[in-house]
Amino acid sequence: MLSDLEIAQNAKLKPIIDVAKDAGILEDEIDLYGKYMAKIDLSILERLKDKPLGKFITVTAITPTPLGEGKTVTAIGLGQGLAKIGKKVINTNRQPSKGPTFGIKGGAAGGGYSQVLPMENINLHFTGDVHAVETAHNLCAAAIDNHISHGNKLGIDPVNVTWRYCQDLNSRALRDIVIGLGGSANGYPRQTGFDITVATETMAILALATSLKDIRQRFARAVIGYTYEGKPVTIEDLKVAGAMTVLMKEAIKPNLVQTTENTPVITHAGPFANVAHGNNSVLADMIALRLADYVVTESGFGADIGFEKLIDVKCRQSGLKVDCAVVVASVRALKMHGGGFTFRPGQKYANVKDQAEKENLPALEKGCENLAKAISIVKTFGIPAVVSINKFTSDTDAEIELLRKKAMEAGAFAVAVSEAWEKGGEGAVELAQAVVKAVEEPHEMKLLYPDDISIKEKIEIIATKIYGADKVAYEPLAEERIKLYTSLGFDKLPINMAKTHLSISHDPTLKNVPKGFTLPIRDIRASIGAGFLYPLCGQMMTMPGLPSVPAFEAVDIDENGRTIGLF
Repeated sequence: MLSDLEIAQNAKLKPIIDVAKDAGILEDEIDLYGKYMAKIDLSILERLKDKPLGKFITVTAITPTPLGEGKTVTAIGLGQGLAKIGKKVINTNRQPSKGPTFGIKGGAAGGGYSQVLPMENINLHFTGDVHAVETAHNLCAAAIDNHISHGNKLGIDPVNVTWRYCQDLNSRALRDIVIGLGGSANGYPRQTGFDITVATETMAILALATSLKDIRQRFARAVIGYTYEGKPVTIEDLKVAGAMTVLMKEAIKPNLVQTTENTPVITHAGPFANVAHGNNSVLADMIALRLADYVVTESGFGADIGFEKLIDVKCRQSGLKVDCAVVVASVRALKMHGGGFTFRPGQKYANVKDQAEKENLPALEKGCENLAKAISIVKTFGIPAVVSINKFTSDTDAEIELLRKKAMEAGAFAVAVSEAWEKGGEGAVELAQAVVKAVEEPHEMKLLYPDDISIKEKIEIIATKIYGADKVAYEPLAEERIKLYTSLGFDKLPINMAKTHLSISHDPTLKNVPKGFTLPIRDIRASIGAGFLYPLCGQMMTMPGLPSVPAFEAVDIDENGRTIGLF
């Protein structure tokens, strides 16, 4: 079997002009970035405004393990499978972050014969959107320090600046730093830090904005810190919102690419799911839903994180409605959740291969509790759940049947085996057929909580109903933030929980379905431009670190100038 990169490099791509034409996009509605990538002009929304919306399907998963559950592969494979059975379909997804690409994960554009292409570009610089986000965000950060250095007319409290710098690479050394050292010529000394670019409010704003005017308004109201009197200071106060919008003028246009089977994909924005809201841009979905009968998107990490945020943040703001959720599960991951073996981030798979691939029905049955929890989370929102078993060659018939049985017992609408990694769309036809039936079932998506309850009530509903916590404990800083935000009227905003993706709880060591735990909230940050509050649960970091053996060590150029080692 070829590597993912070799499959991608050997694939025959269609000119992006032809992909656009097949999708129903006019030639004057795209800006070309070479032969195989293009940006879609937002004028398309005016042309398509009277067209009916297609069916909206999201792909989520069980609690992910470091093994990888194949969520992106399944999402792309499902799109290809729907095309195979004659449906007009468009995939939408996020652009990968270079932090995980060069850190622990490697590439993130799918795998095998269900990939988004051109994979190398998408995983690296792509059309420059992340660079634009990074520059716009750091322009604001520079404006803050410049303002303080030149007399500080706004009275910004240097110890109460909440807008941090950013870069799209993992660097734990930048989490907490002191800037402005070396005398007054170098600025005012203060403590700050860096977030990874995809976890910033600027990236969240890009992903949630519905127009260039909207992004300008969101920047204007974003809060960068507070005065000595505790009053919020906005980007508009700093007079930098206009320049930030200009920097985002091209980045706001969604990107058109294609799968290994030449079906269309709109890849746009890349907010992290364990810190930000973890879903591709609203604009990508708005365009796709007017063009296609079926739109397949992907929500970051598990049902407790990206899926919940899709509904309670993205759909709440945009008015989008989800028709079906596909829950991806793998036998080996569920055996890990069931205690069959332990696998830590950065560990070599060879160390656990025998345990992971050996039939272990008791561990699988125990681990299916995690799958049942994911299904119950989906159904909490009134959405039918289809389980996709991402099949590996080591899976036995007995394991597949047990998993299928436990999924149906947990309330899944249907269960399908997916072999998209090996077979592309042909390997996802069964899944596609199940999804087509599911979206026609009577359903009504509902939000988890109303806007007009308190911050604590919203947090506690998520903690108890989604995570299964017994209660929530607030550290003094979190209590201070709640009091401040309530006094400023920010309490009407939805909650975007920042927590580990490796457990339904806040503790990454608690696998399967943790019970009897207290969810600790150590801080709550306000993304007023993006339109949400995000509590930090436990030791959640907004700047990841690199592992002992980073993925970049395998990346290189061969003698013919081709990339090697990128996933």
